[in-house]
Amino acid sequence: MENLNYHNPALIIESANLQPGSTIWRSPSNIAIVKYWGKHGVQMPRNPSISFTLEGAFTMTRVDYKPKETPSNEVELELYFQEERNEAFEARVKKYFASLTEIFPFIKQMSFKIQTANSFPHSAGIASSASAMSALALCLCSIEDELFKSFETDEAFDQKASYVARLGSGSACRSIFPTLSVWGKTSHVEGSSDLYGIGFAEQIHDNFKNFHDDILIVSAEEKSVSSTAGHALMEGNPFAEPRYNQARKNLGTVVEAIKAGDLETFGKICEEEALSLHAMMMNSNYLLMRPNSLKIMELVREYRRETNHPIYFTLDAGPNVHLLYPENIITDVRVFVDEQLAPLCVENYYIADWVGEGPVQQ
Repeated sequence: MENLNYHNPALIIESANLQPGSTIWRSPSNIAIVKYWGKHGVQMPRNPSISFTLEGAFTMTRVDYKPKETPSNEVELELYFQEERNEAFEARVKKYFASLTEIFPFIKQMSFKIQTANSFPHSAGIASSASAMSALALCLCSIEDELFKSFETDEAFDQKASYVARLGSGSACRSIFPTLSVWGKTSHVEGSSDLYGIGFAEQIHDNFKNFHDDILIVSAEEKSVSSTAGHALMEGNPFAEPRYNQARKNLGTVVEAIKAGDLETFGKICEEEALSLHAMMMNSNYLLMRPNSLKIMELVREYRRETNHPIYFTLDAGPNVHLLYPENIITDVRVFVDEQLAPLCVENYYIADWVGEGPVQQ
């Protein structure tokens, strides 16, 4: 087991030197090709995963900080989501910040105001926790760097941000990196770790550059079972261990496909992983797919048979369908989406997204 915890009691600043400040990060969601589902310990994955980093689906987060008026060990923050105080999310973030006080002791010296907003529906299976928690982790690392000049390289900053993001939401650790990211120790990817994600962009074949992800919004409602609860249910699932073994094998296969530019193998694994994820959910006695989710998947397979276009579906832990395809067929695919798939979405709504360059500090 790797030994890394980033605990650093030296990250305390003299109160007289602590000035108000702020930092802003835009951090993207991601879409997993091989899914992480099932965890142990403190946000540790049962199997490795790999994901595309998105561009248009993101969280914008501003963190303002100032010295506490009255010293205490309590986390002091207010959180505004979409410009409104959100007590449920605020409570989650307070708990998250409290868990980080050994990594960032200065948290206990500060009062925070957090303003955050999404470019997409939250809690609907588009990895909103990934973008939200990665944005918060990036803000905390930026505050540390501003106060203590801790990071000698961008790589050191990204690794710590990914580690910290993982503690808030497992999949958030993959949102730190551009294009493609791997999380979870695997012999198939050098440098991979259960503790943080790593970038995989340099090994991607040209066929996977400029990939598109049209996110078909079958439902914008908050899903009935949270991802946290879903992960916990894997502990009692009789098919959990075979699922983890399947994911480990699929990770190796899809990594080689991505290196080789093998779209067909990539697509086969992509769809298999989506269906396996939801099969695990159904075996745990809950169902997140909707009738139109199934209809869209059927239409995608029919369209692929008729056109031979390399267009594939996947889903996260929700009803909304992600449509993955290369740039060179976008003209044909958009006609198909607009005419046949969009009518199956809420108010014909879909997000025309694509593989992105990762988080951006504003």
